[in-house]
Amino acid sequence: MPVWLLPALLAAAVAVLVTVAIERMGGRKGGLIGTLPTTIVPACIGIYESAEGLQAFQSAMWITPAGMLIDGIFLYMWRVVPGRLPMMGLYQRLGMTTSLSLGGWAILAWMFASGSAAMQRAGIALMIPSIVLTVVLAGFGAWACQRNPPAPKGSRPVGVWVLACRGLLAGVAIAAAVVIAQQGGPLLAGIVAVFPAIFLTTMVSLWLSQGEAVQAGAVGPMMLGATSVSVFAILAAWLVPMLGVGWGCALAWLGAAIGFTYPAWAWLERQSR
Repeated sequence: MPVWLLPALLAAAVAVLVTVAIERMGGRKGGLIGTLPTTIVPACIGIYESAEGLQAFQSAMWITPAGMLIDGIFLYMWRVVPGRLPMMGLYQRLGMTTSLSLGGWAILAWMFASGSAAMQRAGIALMIPSIVLTVVLAGFGAWACQRNPPAPKGSRPVGVWVLACRGLLAGVAIAAAVVIAQQGGPLLAGIVAVFPAIFLTTMVSLWLSQGEAVQAGAVGPMMLGATSVSVFAILAAWLVPMLGVGWGCALAWLGAAIGFTYPAWAWLERQSR
């Protein structure tokens, strides 16, 4: 079985569950739960199995917080861009928002990957910058949540083909990350592993099926919740070499969920009251 197949299938399943959670629970709770470190787990396993060595695996994990910060900016654009577009049809507005947000993500991803490669060539460890970027993303997400618009639940049923498209795009992104890691590109693999496939499919499908209000209300909690993925990556870079990929990923996931997602949930509950 190809090493990328299982991570891709798991990522596709998670992509479907994320948007269903937002549609059923609302943007505040569903957005936070939907950003638990899930697709990064199969990506971590695949990268670990295919990376050229321990240093390559750790580099891919340490670049992940940079990718998640870029994803946070990508999400925030889905809140601010639509309100600044001229009057046009639904699909034109959606197309413009998608193009601008993906273009911004691509530019920032290239900048971060180039900067990280330069730091490695200079002998600068990536661990400390990854921790700093994780803190920055947490602060950015908390700030966005304090200014969050209403986050209603979805009111319309979602078709099977929409769910299938969500899963397909996420699966392709994770498969690409594993293949890139096999080719010896850990930094690029770390960026590709956090390509906003789930965020993109979530925003687009919620916009089309539920309206702009549902997707806009999920932005802040998803930005905050995405920090747990960065926490997982930092913990995995340390735990997986010590305990193996199974126990290492399991403990890293628990550390991210209990150490960040649960406190973030409690904080959002206090904010809502």
